[in-house]
Amino acid sequence: MTARYRPEPFAAAVTGIGLVTSAGVGAEATWRAVNDPATAPCVPHRAELDGLPCDFMYSVQDLDTRAVLGIAAHRLMDRFSHLAVIAAREAVADAGLDPAVWDSGRVAVVIGSAHGGLPFYDEQHTTLSERGARRVSPKLAPLAVVNGAASSVATDLGAHGPSQAVSTACSSGTVAIGTAHQMLRTGACDIVVAGGAESVCSRLLIASACRLKAVSTRRDDPQAACRPFDTHRDGFVVGEGAGLLVLERPEHARARGAAVRAHIAGYGASSDAYSAVAPDPDGLGIERALRTALADAGIAAADIGHVNAHGTSTVSNDLIEAAMLRRVLGDHPLVTSTKAMTGHTLGAAGGIETALTVLALQHRLVPPTVNLDAPDPDIPVEVVSKEARPAVFDAAVKTSLGFGGHNAALVLTR
Repeated sequence: MTARYRPEPFAAAVTGIGLVTSAGVGAEATWRAVNDPATAPCVPHRAELDGLPCDFMYSVQDLDTRAVLGIAAHRLMDRFSHLAVIAAREAVADAGLDPAVWDSGRVAVVIGSAHGGLPFYDEQHTTLSERGARRVSPKLAPLAVVNGAASSVATDLGAHGPSQAVSTACSSGTVAIGTAHQMLRTGACDIVVAGGAESVCSRLLIASACRLKAVSTRRDDPQAACRPFDTHRDGFVVGEGAGLLVLERPEHARARGAAVRAHIAGYGASSDAYSAVAPDPDGLGIERALRTALADAGIAAADIGHVNAHGTSTVSNDLIEAAMLRRVLGDHPLVTSTKAMTGHTLGAAGGIETALTVLALQHRLVPPTVNLDAPDPDIPVEVVSKEARPAVFDAAVKTSLGFGGHNAALVLTR
């Protein structure tokens, strides 16, 4: 039997966090909100979705992107890129970095997105149909492509290292952070701004998700519609947002005296190679990714105290993921899904939820799974509900699954 390659353990330092979510603008505001269900964000009716079985989504509130970015820069980006740039600025400032003096050729950007500027495509298709080809925006291609967020962030920060986009459906943000971890391990760069960004208020996408029965149609009570691991769950609620981390080679962080929030200690990815829309019913793909991440980190399953699960609030995904977590980690880790507070932000989810896992490690506090009123008896793990729960743990896991069978897992340590 051929021996498997085992790289030397490597833990990337997390020195900065930037968050823009429906729960709050900024990492502190988002963290405060996800731990206090009483401040749950409203899920407003969206006129753009009128006539669909699901006509609501989680939107970022109280953020004037034009004022923050300036009109000229704002016009050169789609909304998912607006959110990414704002999150990146916060993450870089939080890390105590000054783009004016850093070695820009050693700074990389890796940002995941599932759909890029899909609403802009919708808008321009309508323009083409109703007003003709001469009225279509020439900016469609550069603004709405999936790499738009990575390009915009690199440009805004003056980062001249590798700039990459990752698109692996709903695992994109997690894969982006895993890719950053690998880039730092090889010495390709010293700093990576990594995570995910998404904004998809798209009639086309939501209509398709309704047909797929993936989204909740709880129109009578949209704020309670997203209910991961609950017996009465009926699908997710789409959200928008961005979650970015500043990751550094540990010696680089030490040399500049950076405050380290946590470490990305291990990464694993896999493909179900099973279906374009359904996960492997046995959860073998995500299990492979998680076991790889644990081996990469050199950490035993017994040492994991917390899991920020993918937890989409769909019937089959929650069951499959929970059963996998029980097989691999046992019943001791405290599990949560923060999607009930942020919505399912698709390609941004991994970035946002990894940032929340970093904060959970720092504060030794596990956010609650909101709307978990009737826990599904077939869910074989301990899911934190109702209130945030203090707990002592030094290692945590973030799992992500995406359409097409794209799985990813990260191991984080204090």
